[in-house]
Amino acid sequence: MISPARKIAYEVLRRVEAEGAYASDVLHAELGARVKTEDAGLATELVMGVLRWRRLLDFLLERQLKKPVARLDLPVALALRMGLYQLRFLQRIPARAAVNESVELVKSARKTSAATLVNAVLRRAANDARVPAAQFVPPATPIMECLGILHSHPTWMVERWLKRLGEQQTIALLEANNRAPRLSCALHDAAHRDETFAALRNAGLRIEAGSILQSAFAVSGGSPTRTESFRTGAISIQDEASQTVPLLLDTQSGDRVLDLCAAPGGKTPPLARAAGAKGIVVAADRHAHRLRAMREQFKRLALTHVRLVELDAASPLPFGLLFNRILVDAPCSGTGTLARHPEIRWRLHPEQLTEFHTLQTSLLRSALQQLAPGGRLIYSTCSMEPEENEQVVEEALRSTSGFQRDITNEAGRGLEDKLVAGRAPESLFDPEGYFRTTPSAFETDGFFAAIISKA
Repeated sequence: MISPARKIAYEVLRRVEAEGAYASDVLHAELGARVKTEDAGLATELVMGVLRWRRLLDFLLERQLKKPVARLDLPVALALRMGLYQLRFLQRIPARAAVNESVELVKSARKTSAATLVNAVLRRAANDARVPAAQFVPPATPIMECLGILHSHPTWMVERWLKRLGEQQTIALLEANNRAPRLSCALHDAAHRDETFAALRNAGLRIEAGSILQSAFAVSGGSPTRTESFRTGAISIQDEASQTVPLLLDTQSGDRVLDLCAAPGGKTPPLARAAGAKGIVVAADRHAHRLRAMREQFKRLALTHVRLVELDAASPLPFGLLFNRILVDAPCSGTGTLARHPEIRWRLHPEQLTEFHTLQTSLLRSALQQLAPGGRLIYSTCSMEPEENEQVVEEALRSTSGFQRDITNEAGRGLEDKLVAGRAPESLFDPEGYFRTTPSAFETDGFFAAIISKA
């Protein structure tokens, strides 16, 4: 017999590898109300753990296999990774269960001929599951390769972070990327804070205060999406740094607001609420199906005055009016979200950073043309890479006159009354005046934002 949690985890991992799906999306679809809480927890742990630690798992498995894991049939590779992850990282699971159910997974995938191999490899791996992995890395291994193996990241990614951040900050970032991130939520109505939190606690959730915003909080012990507070629009699930980015616009009642790359729609609601019924709020995206999903979310949140527009924002924009506030939350590599989306680290290639840079610069240039005099624009990404961040801003501003980047004194305008006690606005900005968060320092995703104004 194979436990429900392992069946779900195996199927999610298969789809991530074979179909290019995102683990969080597939897990959300698979973990419906009929799945027991404990099964949902173990399935999530197995999926995210295997994806985060894939390189280290493969390194340890190849000591036994004497050939690359990549040469194995996918069902066999997944069963081995799941088994070894349980043996090495989940001490409460008996070794026998980890091994036997991995063998059964291979059989259920009609790879019975590989069952003996899986059984033998995992039984040998169980014998040294408590030996630190560092002991198996050859002493002469270069530091970027060594850190890449032990912290399970691509060597090219580790190498560029070492050059820019140094060894201490790089290790802190690698460690943060391998921890399960806080499940952060946004509270939409501060007046009902106590009532909403009481309802969430009654639903079995534990609540922790946010580290940046008064309106943010983290939950554990269950899924917020199964609560009445979520269904009625009192809360949304959103990383805390992501919640902070739209607040940098300092949107005022009656403003004309453009959210240019709006999907999946998490940053539009605070802009719409701040602009109010007298404002104009346009949320644009190039994909119709993502706009449809946003429309459903806005119904849940009772946002009725947001105008949804399908367009390619890298081309000249079709609007006949200028906007006081513009958010360009650009498509990016997502290297600031590797704890939440660990599969990205295995899909991303360094040459893609140049492709993102070209697209992002086009998006920013298009947006600047729609900014009204005296207006404010935010360019943001969830990337840690300069090519997608400050280099995009610098290139766009060099080729477009009449704009300037706001620095520290003005950058935090509008945040003062929204931050948690003891958090100063300037703590969110680097010496050059760019907004930055990192998983290691803030327990959030890694976000970047630049604030640009028009004279």
